[in-house]
Amino acid sequence: MLASTLARVRALLIGGGLMLAASIAAHALSVEQLEIVTKDGVRVFEVEMAVTEEEQEQGLMYRRELADGKGMLFDMGEERPAVFWMKNTYMSLDMIFIRADGSIASIAESTTPLSEARVYSGAPVRGVLEVVAGTAKRYGIVPGDKVGHRLFTGR
Repeated sequence: MLASTLARVRALLIGGGLMLAASIAAHALSVEQLEIVTKDGVRVFEVEMAVTEEEQEQGLMYRRELADGKGMLFDMGEERPAVFWMKNTYMSLDMIFIRADGSIASIAESTTPLSEARVYSGAPVRGVLEVVAGTAKRYGIVPGDKVGHRLFTGR
């Protein structure tokens, strides 16, 4: 009896994991181009768009890597203070907080993986760009730099 119950639980867990993976794959986020103008030139990124509440809650959770030049752009819908965390996020990220006019308000560099500590924008923002940790420093991205993307009015 116990063996058959354990077998059923194992089958449900495996099946549930496969269903979750299929659900994630079926709901691929749209990818768009975003540019950041720094004093050293223009940096181009391919970003997945996190627009819905579900997409934003999932974010980059459970991923183990993110390639250089890739990222996720969270559309806040309107300019407002933003608060993020790293729960279930296995890699360190730079979070770039962007005002509605496309200017960078602040940057949280090299956030702590798997942390539930809150990361605040420090100002109202329209979007948040998550990229692999070290990107801001490597490319000289600083507050005040301009972001070019359809979400921002400064484009």
